[in-house]
Amino acid sequence: MKATPLKIPGVILLEPKVFGDQRGFFLESFNKKEFDQVVGGNYDFVQDNHSRSSRNVLRGLHYQVKQPQGKLTRVVQGAVFDVVVDLRRKSPTFGEWVGVELSEENQQQLWVPPGLAHGFIVLSESADFLYKTTEYYAPQHERSIRWDDPTLNIDWPAGCIPKLSEKDLAASYFQDAEVFDEC
Repeated sequence: MKATPLKIPGVILLEPKVFGDQRGFFLESFNKKEFDQVVGGNYDFVQDNHSRSSRNVLRGLHYQVKQPQGKLTRVVQGAVFDVVVDLRRKSPTFGEWVGVELSEENQQQLWVPPGLAHGFIVLSESADFLYKTTEYYAPQHERSIRWDDPTLNIDWPAGCIPKLSEKDLAASYFQDAEVFDEC
């Protein structure tokens, strides 16, 4: 597995070894021993999630103020632009974002450590987005930050007109967001 650290500390782009021929392909999508070595921790995943969304659906930017979730994300069908925002007040990249394209073609995965907000927009006709989490979903602790927050100034792909849920339409601005003093 190739691991590329991104500009936010702890965020890592992972590229599994893919073995393919005319019959198809094989890849190891998760190996705890290798994952722990690459990310420098010992994380236990407690929940796997799978969402299917149509073109321009934007989900996020979500996080939990208690029970913060680490997420290992990937796309098995289609393509998305996946974004994380650093909400760890003591981090040198607090308030910064990073985004990558994840797709069924590139087979890449993104490790998002606890303490970051996460969201994505679908670039293809549809996308199946899978992610493992280190904590259970806790709706009472979930928060959202606006996708178009002027402070964050996320450079979403051109030409995408987001389709948002009611929850994401009511999201807070970054300046009003609950952030993490420790994480």
